[in-house]
Amino acid sequence: MSRSLAKVLSVVFHPLLMPTHLFAFILYYLPAPMFPLPLQVRWAVLVMIFFTTFIIPALGAYAMIRAGQVDSFEMERREQRSLPLLFTGLCYTTTAYLLYREPALDQLFYFIMGVIAVSVFLTFLISLFWKVSAHSVGVGGSLGILFMLHRLVPDGLMLLPLLFAILLTGAVLSARLALHAHTPAQVYAGFGSGFLLALVAGAIAF
Repeated sequence: MSRSLAKVLSVVFHPLLMPTHLFAFILYYLPAPMFPLPLQVRWAVLVMIFFTTFIIPALGAYAMIRAGQVDSFEMERREQRSLPLLFTGLCYTTTAYLLYREPALDQLFYFIMGVIAVSVFLTFLISLFWKVSAHSVGVGGSLGILFMLHRLVPDGLMLLPLLFAILLTGAVLSARLALHAHTPAQVYAGFGSGFLLALVAGAIAF
């Protein structure tokens, strides 16, 4: 894989963007009877998720860079990842709570956001002693959530999205290796932890 393609994949599927990608799929691909929400409400929910899971954490990371606590958005040094991950986890937990407080939304919304928040805190804990790949945790968790949705929606509807997600997951993992951002162990461990967390949580809850 070329470095330019690897960089594009790493940016487009940055961990902070994964909640937006995932909820856009849920809101606009899954059958409308599953979530009887007007289009205006769906748009408002997606904008809120984008703001609380991407804009605010990104601004927080920028503030940390300006304060000299973090070198760059790449956070190549393991010891610099703890504070941004902790802040992001708090943002994601707040988002899950906001979804929980909204009676018009199905419990699946805050459950998925809660799983994503837990995956961020798991990444934070691992990063205290090892530089696990946050990209891999993100795509692994997203793939696990899609497998969970496969059991909840009509037969056949998730087959193509799952196939695409599997190929995309492989591409993102390859991109992180091509950029030498992580070792193979850090990439595969990140994928495995995110995937298993989402899969086990989904099996218990649904």
